[in-house]
Amino acid sequence: MTLSTIRNKKVKSKKQEAIATLCAVAFWLFVWHIVSVAVDSEIVLVSPLNVLQTLWTVLRDPSFLATVGYSASRILGGFFIAMALGVTLAWVSSRLWVVETLLRPITAVIKATPVASFIILVLLWFSSRNLSMIISMLMVFPVIYTNTLKGIQSADKKLLEMARVFHMSAGRRLLYIYLPAVLPFFVSACSVSLGLCWKSGIAAEVIGVPGGSIGELLYNAKIFLQTGELLAWTVVIVAVSVLFEKLFMFLLKRFVEKLGMGGALHGGRA
Repeated sequence: MTLSTIRNKKVKSKKQEAIATLCAVAFWLFVWHIVSVAVDSEIVLVSPLNVLQTLWTVLRDPSFLATVGYSASRILGGFFIAMALGVTLAWVSSRLWVVETLLRPITAVIKATPVASFIILVLLWFSSRNLSMIISMLMVFPVIYTNTLKGIQSADKKLLEMARVFHMSAGRRLLYIYLPAVLPFFVSACSVSLGLCWKSGIAAEVIGVPGGSIGELLYNAKIFLQTGELLAWTVVIVAVSVLFEKLFMFLLKRFVEKLGMGGALHGGRA
């Protein structure tokens, strides 16, 4: 089988997958429309067409970009803080077992505690203005930390021993031994965390209701029974979340490829 034949098959399979996905989406939109017609209540369930019309109105609103920017800046800010903190503490934990032992119960508690509990606790201590940033950081930190630590611990012990024997510098060990081991774990963790930070961040805004946020608009839509606006903003949240995730993962993978470690991305897990 020639290389061109394999590539053609891959292209066909991708096209077939895209067509199948579009058909599935069309099917569920049709089901949604039929159910909304049967229910015949704009409060209980609006039709897809109504949601599209409301979405167009939302997109044309002069405050749309400011609202999305407000929420995105805080949610993504929490993600990047958690990423920096998680990587740093994972490295320290790999060097000092005391730090790893001390952080183990903290990460376990964060993973097990409902996000609503953290939101209420944070509201007791801080202003709601930065609530989504703090909550996003808390929810993302355990994922980044544990995966990065696993990646560091999975580094080839024989290669590390050889590096010590030949007095390889710390920088070269980091570049040629640790990075290839950590990258699959780190990339997978980031992929999971980007969706998680948006879910938790928006949930925090809905409870804290900071002015000018997406969460405030969702809360108002619920109070005034504006189901169309609620679903329209939900579409915006999903679209923005996916857009940032795709962009970040694209840039991260391009950076990894520039380091010459594209092959290290295969086999990662979250």
